[in-house]
Amino acid sequence: MFSQLGLALVVANVFLEQAGLPIPAIPTLIVAGAVAAHHYGWGLALFLGAVTACVAADLGWYFAGRRYGNGVMHLLCRISLTPDFCVSETQQRFERWGRNAVLLAKFVPGLTVIAPPLAGALRMGRLRFLALSGIGSSLWVGSFLALGALFSPQIERLLPTMQHYAAFALVLIVALLALYIAYKWSERRRFFAKLRMARIEVDELNRLMDAGDAPIVVDVRSNSARTVLPKKIPGAIHVTHDQMSEQVKHLARDREIILYCTCPNEATAAQVAKILMNHGFVRVRPLHGGLDAWIAAGYPVEMTNIEETVVI
Repeated sequence: MFSQLGLALVVANVFLEQAGLPIPAIPTLIVAGAVAAHHYGWGLALFLGAVTACVAADLGWYFAGRRYGNGVMHLLCRISLTPDFCVSETQQRFERWGRNAVLLAKFVPGLTVIAPPLAGALRMGRLRFLALSGIGSSLWVGSFLALGALFSPQIERLLPTMQHYAAFALVLIVALLALYIAYKWSERRRFFAKLRMARIEVDELNRLMDAGDAPIVVDVRSNSARTVLPKKIPGAIHVTHDQMSEQVKHLARDREIILYCTCPNEATAAQVAKILMNHGFVRVRPLHGGLDAWIAAGYPVEMTNIEETVVI
């Protein structure tokens, strides 16, 4: 375990997990921490290598977000096994925590891969991001290595058994990983199934607006999403997911309400639509394709006037 090959395998495991693959690195780090408790030089090399792997993966996503902005965020949310988290929680945490979101990202499930590209899309400074990523990665790696060192006697007693049944353990780990991915994929499908409801196409919305029978158009994106893509449909009002329950009393019930966002399957817009329906609104529809589809169709947009700019 404490060979150069073992070191490389642990570091590779950490890098692949931080890059977004569903290959848990925490169990590996804990076992490596138990070994490192008696091989300090190897443990130090492991710590430095694992932190470097974390920062390297973070920088890759950071620069992708900085260059492609909303596109890379949209891609990550589309392939995420936790789309509900991706759509709303990440951006809300950034607005609440600011730069500390990058510092704590690795300790929050679902935030690890989403935080770096969002930081890049929101134009966090390179040196600041590098420093926060380095500190956060050191805390994360160090915590689990320390946990392994703390329980090293117990883990060492298990290691011979684990080595004896290595092939069986490998098969078991692969099977458990496959079950985990299947479970999360099933959750993902159930999440999007809950969001199925009648949508309105961008062409129909444009015709309604041109005919003077415009519905109430609501931009339900978070402030950070509006910072990444500072455009909106003309005349749209801005109400975030969290604000809707409080602002619902200000919406007219005799007009159709169209909601839009920039997330896959209009997830946030559909969630807000369900809130309105629970308050007795009937004529509520998400915009199919959201703001991206509206812009792609060539329809006019206005620049957003964000009073509460996201500062990171």
